[in-house]
Amino acid sequence: MAESAYHPVMNHATIISCAELATNLQDPDWVVVDVRFSLNDPGRGYRDYLIAHIPGAVYAHLDDDLSAPIIKGKTGRHPLPPVDVMAGRLGAWGIDDRVQVVAYDDSGGAMASRLWWMLRWLGHDAVAVLDGGFPQWRRENRPTVGDRERRAPRTFIPRPNTDCLVGVGEVSRMLNDPAWKLVDSRAPERFRGDWEPIDPVAGRIPGAFNAPHPEVLDPTGCFRSPEALRAMFVALLGDHPANRTVFYCGSGVSAAHNLLGFAHAGLGDGLLYPGSWSEWITDPTRPVARGP
Repeated sequence: MAESAYHPVMNHATIISCAELATNLQDPDWVVVDVRFSLNDPGRGYRDYLIAHIPGAVYAHLDDDLSAPIIKGKTGRHPLPPVDVMAGRLGAWGIDDRVQVVAYDDSGGAMASRLWWMLRWLGHDAVAVLDGGFPQWRRENRPTVGDRERRAPRTFIPRPNTDCLVGVGEVSRMLNDPAWKLVDSRAPERFRGDWEPIDPVAGRIPGAFNAPHPEVLDPTGCFRSPEALRAMFVALLGDHPANRTVFYCGSGVSAAHNLLGFAHAGLGDGLLYPGSWSEWITDPTRPVARGP
């Protein structure tokens, strides 16, 4: 990975507790980003943000801020933005190479992990997801504010790491290669192709293993311990190397949740197929598997 110029004393790089964030809310070199979002109601996250959010937090919209426009028949549902466009947005939120970023949502980190992964893709490793998110912040009776907030802009200099992701062509070539393992992060019924509530074709990429991303969480909605996460992934994948393990989901969002759990387990940096299932099925000649 391209090395960031940021070298803080405490570089939070996977998850962070509400208590740790609370002690740093007044630090100008900490930026909090609210990434709440609902696929069923894309405007809900911002409406909820305006009602109440963590003090100082800026808002990032999954569709508008963390994705590029969809090209019908070519891209998945959440294509990555151009590097320069995303760098401009990060700078507008007050992020540069001195900043510790904390992202949160209300879905166990499934949306916040998208920003976590994107910052690491762009060479900024000082980013963590708030453990338990906004619900945990509220359970601990911590302060909230309403209305929109802005931060003084900074200059974000991207250092893209092209080794952390793979494209559709690379996925096609690895299907019959035992040196690679492909992990589907969707629910088991979508993995099997029993039903598909979002995309027009049901099924999975042939040869994929299933690791439903909510399983990185415990019953309270916080991340499982590193030891429990390690046991879960090792049971599924053995000691397969991280740089030969590719995660995907429906559109490249919730797969980052698994990647965060994988990293928090101390297993290294897996790879993301950003286009994921919704891109894979744009070409009807690509193979589809169904069943157990």
